[in-house]
Amino acid sequence: MTATTGYSPDIVPTGIEGGADTNALPWIESPQAPGWRIKPLRASNESGVFSMILGLDAGVALRMTVHLGAADLFVLSGRMRYTQEPLAATIETGTWGYIPANSRVEGLEVDEDVEILLNSHGPVAFLDTDGHSITSILTALDIEAAAHANGLSLVPNSLAECMVPRPEVATAEPTPLAIAEQAASQTLVAAKSVASDAPTHPHFVDTTAFDFFVDPEVPEFGYKILRVSEETGHVSMIFKHNGVAGPHYHLGAADFLVISGRIGYRAGPPEGFGAGMWFYEPAGARHEATQQLGDEDLIYTACVYGPVQFDEGAGTPIAMVLSWMQYKAIAEAAGTPLVANVFEGDASLLAWAPLGSDATG
Repeated sequence: MTATTGYSPDIVPTGIEGGADTNALPWIESPQAPGWRIKPLRASNESGVFSMILGLDAGVALRMTVHLGAADLFVLSGRMRYTQEPLAATIETGTWGYIPANSRVEGLEVDEDVEILLNSHGPVAFLDTDGHSITSILTALDIEAAAHANGLSLVPNSLAECMVPRPEVATAEPTPLAIAEQAASQTLVAAKSVASDAPTHPHFVDTTAFDFFVDPEVPEFGYKILRVSEETGHVSMIFKHNGVAGPHYHLGAADFLVISGRIGYRAGPPEGFGAGMWFYEPAGARHEATQQLGDEDLIYTACVYGPVQFDEGAGTPIAMVLSWMQYKAIAEAAGTPLVANVFEGDASLLAWAPLGSDATG
């Protein structure tokens, strides 16, 4: 066994072992998350991480929450407002945000029905109106229980779990996302003709306010780098993939949501997978090729949790490794600001901020 062939066990990929069609999932209400509707995607009993599509109804004022682990979110459709000064902001279609661990979030009001892709790296505590008492806590175990109760199969967390057959036996009515309609997905990915003049917000970025960065030497790929963590090596981005990505290993896990176009994925069907398809690549997963299908731009979100190693085929020498360092260099070349990982001196969201102090959220 060589260094370049020893990462993955011998598996026969089906093209779907790490994926979930969010359009085929029902909305589920969870008593632990008042006001939230969820489509559960992944839950890890090892790390406590869980991923979901979150639905919020227009007219709802959300309960105050404390994020005990960090979370990132991408607004797929709709609009809501964060009302607390000095960080008041409109959070709408195309907004990507990062919530550091131990943050308290309050003052969110939903103007239009919202659908959000959410990765939570720890439990979320829901507070009572006094701002202190905890009324419920949403954890990975709750996501797992909600999926089980509704006959849903969560995406595997590891290569070994990918070997186990996954029954698709949803007992509730599926509800497609807004981005299942091409017009809605195009609104999400299209860059505005004039960049937004709104002030830079440390917690959120309007991804429609700037276009993809393209290296002239590799014009088929485009990047919107959103966050880079030098502490964990995690990178969040939106990726335009109009070519073929050659053989590679995911040395760290990664997840993706197709928001436009169709992706040819492993041994999947000839027509590939379209908008609303969410994939989780466990650490060690290998692709011989991943490619755009059809003429529409293939665009997807990407949260990359470790390096990606490229080669020229199984058993060949390493050709290139992409890590947070290369992605940070791309962001610097693009000249677009990254969302901050921590907010020094910003007490507006900190969970320990005393009620009635100058902290605002």
